[in-house]
Amino acid sequence: MTVAIFLGSLLGAMGLGMPIAAALLACGVALMLHLGTFDAQILAQNVVNGADSFPLMAVPFFMLAGELMNAGGLSRRIIALALALIGHRRGGLGYVAVIAAVILSSISGSAVADTAALAAILLPMMRQAGYRMDRSAGLIAAGGIIGPVIPPSIGFVVFGVAAGVSITKLFLAGIVPGLIMGLALVITWWLVARDEPSARETRASLPEIGRTLREGAWALGLPVVIIGGMKVGAFTPTEAGVVAAVYAFAIGAFVYRELAPGDIRPALLGALKTSSAVMFLVAAAMVSAWLVTIADIPAQVAAMLEPLAGNKLMLMIAMMALVVVVGTALDFIPTVLILTPVLMPVVKQAGIDPVYFGVMFIINNAIGLLTPPVGVVLNVVCAVGNLSMDRVMRGVTPFLISQIFVLILLILVPELVTVPAKFLYGR
Repeated sequence: MTVAIFLGSLLGAMGLGMPIAAALLACGVALMLHLGTFDAQILAQNVVNGADSFPLMAVPFFMLAGELMNAGGLSRRIIALALALIGHRRGGLGYVAVIAAVILSSISGSAVADTAALAAILLPMMRQAGYRMDRSAGLIAAGGIIGPVIPPSIGFVVFGVAAGVSITKLFLAGIVPGLIMGLALVITWWLVARDEPSARETRASLPEIGRTLREGAWALGLPVVIIGGMKVGAFTPTEAGVVAAVYAFAIGAFVYRELAPGDIRPALLGALKTSSAVMFLVAAAMVSAWLVTIADIPAQVAAMLEPLAGNKLMLMIAMMALVVVVGTALDFIPTVLILTPVLMPVVKQAGIDPVYFGVMFIINNAIGLLTPPVGVVLNVVCAVGNLSMDRVMRGVTPFLISQIFVLILLILVPELVTVPAKFLYGR
């Protein structure tokens, strides 16, 4: 009965058109009334406590780093370097998109920011070169979802706070799976885009490659600083967000000299708007998370999954299938916040590595960004490229299938995640 009230109130509020944060609060109120413990003061206190988290301070700083990176010319130089290296190959702009997506993912940690930057720069180039727009837009959208997987990842920050899992370990554990996702896109593009033209007629000369490498070296240094700093323990993930923002500002303003004073205010406002939405979602979700625990919903879910408790593989498949279904209806952050307190007790009881589960959970939620009707990344590509959703959906299908294949592979062979992760964080 409690599970029915939890789901019914949440889906009902969303069906009435409430924003996700308001729906989460309504769900919390419904659970409190059902349990006979309604208290407005407790409700407000949980909202405040939900946002009062030091690790969550990483979110606005990484958002700001992404905005400054785009405004300061770092994104453009990364794409220029990839173009010089591989633009001469048939379908070269597609390979450029994947390489740039992987590099940008190691800087901003936001699928929306990475996709917007890639689409704004590459889609006009692809259109001018004669590429199929549906296929090109689909590839860029699929590349954008690597952003929440390769560190720094805002999704890992939110999951780490909600689940009580080390964010640093999640960051380091996401590197290899993110690279595998990029490799899967490269292979898929090679298979489906053999009729696409080359991005440039001739191979770039060594002096040209050297010039673009020198220009892009400062931009490429940011992921090295962030990941290296966390690996050696120089700073926490939250402090890494500050380092990333300061680095992006310094390079854009004083090295590339493209970040003008007039660009700072829009960057701050963009980061503020996005961060405010994320923080309010987290605060509202903490009310539901607290009541989910009080109502013992995890135990009820565990009882439903009890037939699979003795088989970790089947349990992981069942939980991932649940996330896939929920991810088609909810956006990335709400899905993480709603399902984490429900599934984590089941994960711990089954003896599944919480870091491994966190990586798989975030990959699954990232794939949800490509599935309608929500499909935030799809909407970004449609808006930037002035394309219809139908066209982009047709183009993204082979790349969506390849990412689902990666998810299945990582479920069947968890060592692809756990072994590199333990090597990187030294355990």
